Amino acid sequence: MSRRKSSAGKRNCSRLPVGSAGLARLVKRHVAHRATAAGFAAGDSDRYSARVKQQGWETISSERHFANAHLEVVTDHVQAPTRGQPRTWTIVHRKAAVVIVPMTRDGKIVLIRQERIPIHEVIWEMPSGQIDPPSPRLRRTGNRGAVRTEIEQVALRELREEAGYELGKEGELIALGYYFSSPGFTDERGYFFLARPVVACRNYVRDESEAILDCRAFSISQIRRMIAENDIRDANTLSGLTRLWARGLLPGELRQ
Repeated sequence: MSRRKSSAGKRNCSRLPVGSAGLARLVKRHVAHRATAAGFAAGDSDRYSARVKQQGWETISSERHFANAHLEVVTDHVQAPTRGQPRTWTIVHRKAAVVIVPMTRDGKIVLIRQERIPIHEVIWEMPSGQIDPPSPRLRRTGNRGAVRTEIEQVALRELREEAGYELGKEGELIALGYYFSSPGFTDERGYFFLARPVVACRNYVRDESEAILDCRAFSISQIRRMIAENDIRDANTLSGLTRLWARGLLPGELRQ
């Protein structure tokens, strides 16, 4: 998933109203996310103690090794509810993200082909992007409706900026829950959204700073073949397609 981009220089695409009642359950978790509004780099101390309890889990202490605007690396001393002794674990905290499944009116899935520096490859994937933590004002007031709107707008913005698509007439943005990208070392979670139907933005020009080389709409049979032949190997995309299949939201061709 991409690093979050500035909303400056928006594309020539209209903002359409969306509805996603299922998102309400996700907002509560996002409001409680540990990132600050200024990013992970905020704070002066490299070592701190914080006895934090959450559903039987207790963080006894935490040592920060590195932090920037996108991630934080810490070593935590944690008491799990099922163990007698605390355990020490090095963790990468990352901002939550949105993962958008764009579906056209004829049931095709829009994917982007993007350069990924960590793996030195260009891969097919769904549009995605990081979510900035809620502002201090929203965290204080606990206004979940406003946070829900912010998350939805991030999803629509990433759809426009990365794929050059927007919701069509009477389109809907459906929240599909979230998943953990690699829970063995990071708490990063991705929030899935189905955007349908989507249409190409008029006069769209992709930002030259993007590492996106191509964007296409694929039929379900093409998607199935790309998965089988390992042409789609992005975890966001594979997980998103699985969620659609489990919810019965894919065209019948792949639901069988």
